[in-house]
Amino acid sequence: MTSNKRPDTMERITTAQQAEAFIEEQLKELREQIGDKKVLLALSGGVDSSVVAALLIKAVGKQLTCVHVNHGLLRKGEPEQVIKVFGEELGANLIYVDAVDRFLDKLAGVDDPETKRHIIGEEFIKVFAEEAAKLDGIRFLGQGTIYPDILESEAGIKAHHNVGGLPEELNFELVEPVKLLYKDEVRVVGKALGLPDSMVYRQPFPGPGLGVRCVGAITRDRLEAVRESDAILREEFAKAGLEGKVWQYFTIVPDFKSTGITDGKRTYAWPVVIRAINTTDVVEVTVEHLNPALIDRLVQRITTEVKGVNRVLFDYTPKPPATVEWECL
Repeated sequence: MTSNKRPDTMERITTAQQAEAFIEEQLKELREQIGDKKVLLALSGGVDSSVVAALLIKAVGKQLTCVHVNHGLLRKGEPEQVIKVFGEELGANLIYVDAVDRFLDKLAGVDDPETKRHIIGEEFIKVFAEEAAKLDGIRFLGQGTIYPDILESEAGIKAHHNVGGLPEELNFELVEPVKLLYKDEVRVVGKALGLPDSMVYRQPFPGPGLGVRCVGAITRDRLEAVRESDAILREEFAKAGLEGKVWQYFTIVPDFKSTGITDGKRTYAWPVVIRAINTTDVVEVTVEHLNPALIDRLVQRITTEVKGVNRVLFDYTPKPPATVEWECL
């Protein structure tokens, strides 16, 4: 796929048969593009990069090297899960890079959303370049770019880390086999590739990770508040049978505090904002209205278990007028 424009005649992929036809077409194109060269793939463990990994493994096998970068902005338990699924179960060539301090030190004191995104994206490219320098014959960089990324970048809504190409000094050519697909189509392709449901229906996660949910300048303590509250939210949604039924749900911790009371003493702490949404193409989003009993459990657990938090708020705004994430501009 050389064009960033989805053809008007391109049918929406909704069936296994359509997905299989897409896969065969992409395998042919990937083999023609890559030849006998090697590919370095940014593997987050989300559905987009996982589908790209599966396509590349089918197309070029061991010519693919997957790199999982722990930038400190991942959800609780996520790095361990990626290592287990891809390194142990799928047998991929997997390189794990612990770059937590590197990223968080770079982001210290930076409160502008676009600057934060650019720092994270640029640092990712640097990490890949460093890893590529340790390997022989790397010519291509695989990316899980999908069509909403391209549309929103072109419209100026947000700057996606995986749109816009690579610096000229890097000798990589992009490999983006799903860049003309919407998220729902990527999932259908993932099922046809035989990926496990836990991977195919995994919640979408932004490239900058929790960096866009720790609104304002990222601090390690507030970042942990996002991570821990997110883990509680996912656990309670699973208990309520909502896992896989609600498209995306996550928490945000903005950079302001309010007064509260804990154990009879005054507190001055952050709020946690909960967002739960549904969509098929990410272009328009509706809000999931939660059961009052679930809301009560979430409020009780988050305010008692997450350090530095004394309020829980709910974001019931659809897209438009809101974007999916709080930090996009």
